[in-house]
Amino acid sequence: MGDKTQLTTITLSSTTNKPLAVFIGSSLALISATLLGALAGGSIANLIPAFLLKLISGIVFLIIGINLLLQSKTEVSNDSF
Repeated sequence: MGDKTQLTTITLSSTTNKPLAVFIGSSLALISATLLGALAGGSIANLIPAFLLKLISGIVFLIIGINLLLQSKTEVSNDSF
């Protein structure tokens, strides 16, 4: 379907008479967010050793995966009634 940013951009573009301004604004926002993420990631990579960063990332992904599995199991048991 699309994330909230895409839906907001589509809504703004269709409701205003300035689709070019919406396009430029959303493009600048995307570039800014990407640049900020790249700079933050580069800084963290310089501060934390690669092994520790991979370990932390793996643990976080496992926690997220387990959480999603538990949520889906709860939703399935609630839907059975």
